[in-house]
Amino acid sequence: MQTTSPKKWVLLSWTVSAALVLPVLALLMQSFSADTVLFEHLWATVLTDYVINTLMLVALVLFFSAIFALPSAWLIAMCDFRWRKKFQWLLMLPLAMPAYVVAYIYTDLLDFSGPVQRLLRSVFQANTPIGEYWFFEVRNIYGASIMLALVLYPYLYLIARTAFLEQGAHLFQVSRTLGKSSWQSFRLVSLPLCRPAIIMGLIFIGAEALGDFATVHYFAVNTLTTAVYDSWLGHGSLSAAAKISMLMLVGVVGLLAIERWQRGRQRFYHKTSGQINRFKLNKLHSTIAVSWCVLLLLAGFIVPAMVLVDYAIHYFASGWSEQLWQVLFQSIWLALIAAVITTIFAIIFIYTARLSTTRSARLPLRASTTSYILPSTVLAIAVLIPMTMFEVGVNDWLVSLGYQAPGLFLSGTVFALIFAFVVRFQAVANGTIESSFLNISPSLDIASKTLGKTNLQTLFLVHIPLLKKGIFTALLLVFIECMKELPAALLLRPFNFDTLATYVYQFVSDEQLEQAAIAAILIILAGLYPVIRLTQTGNVTHD
Repeated sequence: MQTTSPKKWVLLSWTVSAALVLPVLALLMQSFSADTVLFEHLWATVLTDYVINTLMLVALVLFFSAIFALPSAWLIAMCDFRWRKKFQWLLMLPLAMPAYVVAYIYTDLLDFSGPVQRLLRSVFQANTPIGEYWFFEVRNIYGASIMLALVLYPYLYLIARTAFLEQGAHLFQVSRTLGKSSWQSFRLVSLPLCRPAIIMGLIFIGAEALGDFATVHYFAVNTLTTAVYDSWLGHGSLSAAAKISMLMLVGVVGLLAIERWQRGRQRFYHKTSGQINRFKLNKLHSTIAVSWCVLLLLAGFIVPAMVLVDYAIHYFASGWSEQLWQVLFQSIWLALIAAVITTIFAIIFIYTARLSTTRSARLPLRASTTSYILPSTVLAIAVLIPMTMFEVGVNDWLVSLGYQAPGLFLSGTVFALIFAFVVRFQAVANGTIESSFLNISPSLDIASKTLGKTNLQTLFLVHIPLLKKGIFTALLLVFIECMKELPAALLLRPFNFDTLATYVYQFVSDEQLEQAAIAAILIILAGLYPVIRLTQTGNVTHD
């Protein structure tokens, strides 16, 4: 009986993982390079303001996300009120909405010439010129943070809701019998027990806010992300962009380190009591709960979606163009290639870990997922560094042999974009494929080997047929994430090449979202699938 040695699978897994981790290592090396002229100039002039703005933005986004998510999660998990079951998945819908689209729509609605202020002037102060009455300003750091929080809070909402469900209502009820009020029981019992989950959700939201470019750029808020774009696209300094990216990476690692340090040796244990006995809210409290959920849903999804549909109807002739079809086709084949590659890599990582229980076999799987927490902007710069270094070396070598230099044959093509998508979303494919592999009994592997099948034959004849649903889900989730990705696409796309996300953003930056409303709706429709998957996953375990 011949079998493929697991050592070959481990070697293959390590090779693929090394390629995916290489950009981060290259970023670290490039950040210590001697080319510091532009970075020193930025540090002496505006970089301090950029750092302060970034810290303020992240802090505000975390604050507003917690305000939106935690009360909603607790109400849905622990209380019984009208339309609760519908709200538990409806509150996830804002996750499909691009933040920069929401930012444009609310700016258009709330500006001086927008319908809201026009209505107020017609009711209270007709023909009042601008500046002679107070109205809050939308296009500032506070407005940007609210826009980001409106589309990012579902991450925390989903995690917190699951954590509240797992602890059950019995601990809360015990607290009430000890004389604590509802607010005291929520603050002293429910929140501390959910703290690890809440912190991880906030860290993920903070990383997303840290890497956002489109929203902060549209609101003219200068952050480290805009500094990265200006350094590379404006000044052509990859070294300065790498140094600023390292500052952002240190920020993400710092968030994780602070959480670990603050938690220390604390451990959180609680046992679910089985059937959840939710609190039946009275009429007043039920009305408040429903109103809160409706307001969140209106602000985060319904109002922007209605405005986009109105744009699409009124500007259908100009929006439904040949250029849109070309951009859609480009986005589809680009995302499809990245999805196939990430799924293949995920199967390699997880099958290797299944064949060998050693730490060296599982380490590539864990290492390949580390890039998912990185902001897309940082990852894009990290991808550029090894590519440009390789291209310079090849060009110099060919010129020394008397041949014409091929130029930017990697970083100037869609290869850079595909590679960035693979590195960025490998964790998505890994998680989906791994959960599917766990449902396959090891006895099937043993039976296959007793029949003389090699490890490779076992994979294709036994596992792949059983993994069809998981493979399809992984392909679809990565495909959709690639369709929505903007920061990396803006930095890495070749000249005269657009994805749906960059196509929509170009119109947003030109104050012409109406012309790209159909493309924006396509992005939202694509983003609804993972939202539905998330809600279905949560509802399987918890009602």
